[in-house]
Amino acid sequence: MKAETEEHGLLRTFWNALSFSEIRTAMRIVIRHMFVKPVTFQYPREKRTIPDAHRGALGLLRYDDGKERCVGCDLCEAACPSRCIKVVSAEDPERPLSRVATEFYIDITKCVFCGYCVEACPVNALAMTKMYEYSTPDKRTLIFDKPRLYEVGEKHIDDAKRYLYAHNQEKNDSDSRAYRYKFPHTVTAPRPDP
Repeated sequence: MKAETEEHGLLRTFWNALSFSEIRTAMRIVIRHMFVKPVTFQYPREKRTIPDAHRGALGLLRYDDGKERCVGCDLCEAACPSRCIKVVSAEDPERPLSRVATEFYIDITKCVFCGYCVEACPVNALAMTKMYEYSTPDKRTLIFDKPRLYEVGEKHIDDAKRYLYAHNQEKNDSDSRAYRYKFPHTVTAPRPDP
């Protein structure tokens, strides 16, 4: 009895190896799933438009008059979970008691595109774009400096604005366009007594 079961087991093993039973089983599963109707989700009529919640390369933005938005507060650097942002700020020589970012670096190879830096920025100087094709044979070119970040921001300004609108960072109205990061009172003049 034991010899028959061993012989039967050897024959079964030999037949499975000869007939490629694993491949047959896998192909049976594939063919079974080929004829299944695909499941698709269709938004209701009132929600047909999907907001622009894209997360591509980061870009620095300017105000409409060409001035830099970035005030060098380093909040984006503090909010970054992967520590890929480096901001060096200094006092603005033209305006006393104001700071400006003299250097701004983002290492795109470390960036996880989470958007925390965009949410942390008080002046909406950073925004995500739809730029996702920036492959290069040299990894050092993927460290975006301040001029390159402004170039990306200017080239994809519409995408960046749509990202800010979709995430309620900025509104598309005249009040938001007139918004500037300012002190509540002039810092050069003495404060009025309450």
